[in-house]
Amino acid sequence: MKLIRLVTLLLVAALLAAACGSSEDSSVSLSGEEAAEEIAAEAEAEADADEAEEEAAMEDDEAMEEEAAEEAMEDEAMEDEAAADAGTPSAIISLSPSSTEILFAIGAGDQVIAVDSFSNYPAEAPTTDLSGFDPNTEAILGFEPDLVITSGSTDDFVAAMDAAGVPVMQQFAAVSIDDTYAQIEQLGAETGHVAEAAELVLQMQTDIDELTAQASGTGTFYHELDDTLFSVTTSTFVGNVYSLAGLTNIADAADPDGEFFGYPQLSAEFLVDADPDLIFLADTKCCGQNAATVSARPGWDALTAVQEGRIFELDDDVASRWGPRVVDFLRIIVEATATISS
Repeated sequence: MKLIRLVTLLLVAALLAAACGSSEDSSVSLSGEEAAEEIAAEAEAEADADEAEEEAAMEDDEAMEEEAAEEAMEDEAMEDEAAADAGTPSAIISLSPSSTEILFAIGAGDQVIAVDSFSNYPAEAPTTDLSGFDPNTEAILGFEPDLVITSGSTDDFVAAMDAAGVPVMQQFAAVSIDDTYAQIEQLGAETGHVAEAAELVLQMQTDIDELTAQASGTGTFYHELDDTLFSVTTSTFVGNVYSLAGLTNIADAADPDGEFFGYPQLSAEFLVDADPDLIFLADTKCCGQNAATVSARPGWDALTAVQEGRIFELDDDVASRWGPRVVDFLRIIVEATATISS
């Protein structure tokens, strides 16, 4: 269109110049030539303006297309985020103290609306009178949860929750540190905190590797669950933690076939004969036991651990849960091993 218009104007200019050139008056001829040149110049300028206008319009169109594409991407991202949020639980009930600790450690604490009566850590956990051993379906549903986490529940409870449309995640007692890592990652995936869970696992692995490298790797020990002398074998999670430090568990001999599921009850005579290098008390809270009470037990003054002052008082909770604080538990054990060779 622009080209046709330009050619037309140039044609007019040329005819005008020719007509004026045939006149006998040279001044008129010159005026005609000037007029033709002026028309040609105007035509070219107008064509350039049209071209510039078209280019500007094209650039505006491209800019609008880019803006539209960006808006579409933003809308898609928002839709994806909304979809992800829709599938992420925001009203969690934890009936497992270990799971409670993990949830808060990976940054999912804000999504927890209630925990069982034994979930006393961290301090901000919303502890209630809910029971993890005998869960009350009606009481739990009263909180309107969208996820319930247990350390093992009856089929009837799970079925009742399922009928109410509430999913139940069962995280059974860990047997090894690897089980702990797996449960942390599972909770991270379930609550939308995958990165935080992975970071926690990596930090725990690093800390545990450093601690095991410091352990002496020698010595025997006795781990006391309560003042009736129940203990744990290496087949349990707690016993597995001790094995990371290279210690030998005297309770293994009391349950060689697993008849007591890794929790045998020892006798005072058995302990005196075994004479462990180290004694660890995981009954300081439940039973008020400490180095003084143990030393005062009949016949225990003959034990090497008592004579050498190698009795270590533990926090019952830290020493019985398979959450992130297992690192703190292992640190106490490793520090205790250093006293054997000193």
